[in-house]
This record gives sequence, structure tokens and C-alpha cells, in this order.
Amino acid sequence: QVQLVESGGGLVQPGGSLRLSCAASGFSFSSNAMSWYRQAPGKERDLVAAITNTGSSTNYVDSVKGRFTISRDNAKNTVYLQMNSLKPEDTAVYYCNTIRRGFHYWGQGTQVTVSS
Repeated sequence: QVQLVESGGGLVQPGGSLRLSCAASGFSFSSNAMSWYRQAPGKERDLVAAITNTGSSTNYVDSVKGRFTISRDNAKNTVYLQMNSLKPEDTAVYYCNTIRRGFHYWGQGTQVTVSS
């Protein structure tokens, strides 16, 4: 079965950095595009960044462009989200996502809190 396990969240001061990881299993990782979403308290879950199956193309929501970088290692079945210059408004639970046969799969999420 498809499993996505996020890690790397935590508490960081404004301007700091975090690197999230998502370990995937149960499907052909190198055949699937991957995405990161986030959900702040009381808000909807929104797409943050996405990467194609080969890693050749990425896209980002405007609010994180220039600060966040999505990448993947197909040999390790892992997708990453490097987050720099973090702001309080980046505080949210971050989720790894993939779509397989029209169905969305989610990890359990990892909390990122940006606060002084």
C-alpha cells in the first residue's frame, strides 16, 4: 500500500531554515509526480510546491517562490522541501502528496512553526 512519511518539521525563528523529507513506499516512486501541501489552523489545505517524476520541472505557489525548493531523490524514494527565510505565515502542517490512479495519497503531516 502507498505510504508517505514526512519528517523534519519543528519550531524555527523567523528567517530560519528547515528541510522537510517525505519517504515514500508502496508504489513506483520514480513514475509519480510529488507535491507538498500545507494547512494552517482554520484554513484549507493548499498546494505549496510540486515536482515532476524525473525532477526536471518544478512549480511553486507565489508566496514561497525564491525561498522554498522542492527536490527528489528517486534512488531513495524521497522528496524534500528546503525552506529558507521562513516567515510566521509559513506556520502550518505540511503534507506530502501523490496522485495515483486518480486518488490522492497523503502523509500524516509534519508541523512547522515559525515564531520568535
